[in-house]
Amino acid sequence: RLTAISAFVEWVSEVASFAEPIRVLVTGAAGQIAYSLLYSIAKGDVFGKDQPIILVLLDITPMLPVLDGVVMELQDCALPLLREVIPTDKVEVGFKDLDAAILVGSMPRKEGMERKDLLKANVAIFKTQGEALEKNAKKTVKVLVVGNPANTNCLIASKSAPSIPKENFSCLTRLDHNRARSQVAIRVGVPSDSVKNVIIWGNHSSTQYPDVHHAIVNNHGKEMSGFDAVNDESWLKGDFISTVQQRGAAVIKARKLSSAMSAAKAICDHMRDIWFGTPDGEWVSMGIYSTGNSYGVPNDLMYSFPVMIKNKTWKVVDGLAINDFSRGKMDGTAAELVEERDTALTFLGA
Repeated sequence: RLTAISAFVEWVSEVASFAEPIRVLVTGAAGQIAYSLLYSIAKGDVFGKDQPIILVLLDITPMLPVLDGVVMELQDCALPLLREVIPTDKVEVGFKDLDAAILVGSMPRKEGMERKDLLKANVAIFKTQGEALEKNAKKTVKVLVVGNPANTNCLIASKSAPSIPKENFSCLTRLDHNRARSQVAIRVGVPSDSVKNVIIWGNHSSTQYPDVHHAIVNNHGKEMSGFDAVNDESWLKGDFISTVQQRGAAVIKARKLSSAMSAAKAICDHMRDIWFGTPDGEWVSMGIYSTGNSYGVPNDLMYSFPVMIKNKTWKVVDGLAINDFSRGKMDGTAAELVEERDTALTFLGA
């Protein structure tokens, strides 16, 4: 038996040595989210244990000395799947021949800055990055936007890369999804993997709607609805929603820094599901292009829906019953996204 196992291990390592490396870009690569993210990508937690990686690390010029330190640490990890690390401040280098792009870097909101000023600064960044994707990346590239305002930044990037399918762009609401799942699990007293099919609708902002109307909880061996398992409707429609909506601000207040470890984990979850698909009967939340959806969400937004993924292609979970409470919440977050989009588009041609 030991001989068979060692032969299998040898075969896996041979497969890994012959597989073509994929090129994965992380922007904002000198920042704290990337610092929590890069090791997981490089060791095979995201794209597979037999998939060699070329990591491309993009950041602004003043951050290049910090980036050099990150490169040294990645080298010092001696990870067998990591074939090359390319640090750069040039978009034409960063976006060349990409298989996956994780766009973490964005302009953060500074004290006294109005939301429209934040949008204007980020439109310029994500227009440039979208154009770089259009010109340099593979047309099959999968693009995940993390930098906030993530939904609208994602929309601008996709509009600036018209020859890359809109379906290849998504933005991160998996962190919110994980937060919702965890809050229900803590309340019921079960592990987080006993909770599935929560939904984040809409914007990655304080208007998002964490929805448990279709969630299923394995409550100590008995499957039941999220509402029955929690058995506290006022909490589910009140404090639960506000806790998930405000969790990022609560982390900043406690740590004096924004979420990094949990954000990196969510990025890994999101990209791994794109690469390998979602389990049968389960869905996850992703910000995706809204045109053609069956839930009455306005077209031409990046809006978070429940999706199932197979063969690197997402499909919105259709046919879920939407009650009046949910409808109001879904419409409210859509209205914010329409306003963000319309403001951002005024800057796009500038």
